[in-house]
Amino acid sequence: MLNEAIRAREVRLVSETGEQLGIVALGKALDLARERSLDLVNVAPQARPPVCKLMDYGRFKYEQSKRDKESRKKQHVITIKEVQLRPQTEEHDYQVKLRNAIKFLNEKNKVKVNVRFRGRQVTHPELGRALCERFAADVAELASVEKPGRLEGRNMIMILSPKQSQ
Repeated sequence: MLNEAIRAREVRLVSETGEQLGIVALGKALDLARERSLDLVNVAPQARPPVCKLMDYGRFKYEQSKRDKESRKKQHVITIKEVQLRPQTEEHDYQVKLRNAIKFLNEKNKVKVNVRFRGRQVTHPELGRALCERFAADVAELASVEKPGRLEGRNMIMILSPKQSQ
């Protein structure tokens, strides 16, 4: 809460430098804030009496938004990228999919390997499992298997997550 929105009769006042000014009537605290051309900000409304601080609220909000923006810049959102294969995927196509997966893992994204079965191929899930194991072995230095290959309907799905660099 800010300035006139504060509803307590008395407040514990803290100056802009952090110095304790003691318990003061709200009217006197507001007068002091206007005199110094600052705002009276309620920083601890649950306290008895509430703690209010003299500060330039506009500047405070601006600096807070700068800090938030800076912290958002440093974080990385992990997304799941998908690579689709089939049990009869040829070697060159497999290598292209593998290169894409390595690129995704280097960008610190998770990779979902989806082996699709068509027609009667679903009767041989061991082919898909072997393909998943081969894929996991090929990217073993970059990724760890978060969720091993599991048959879900006509798809076998395996999820790889990038290894944390030391």
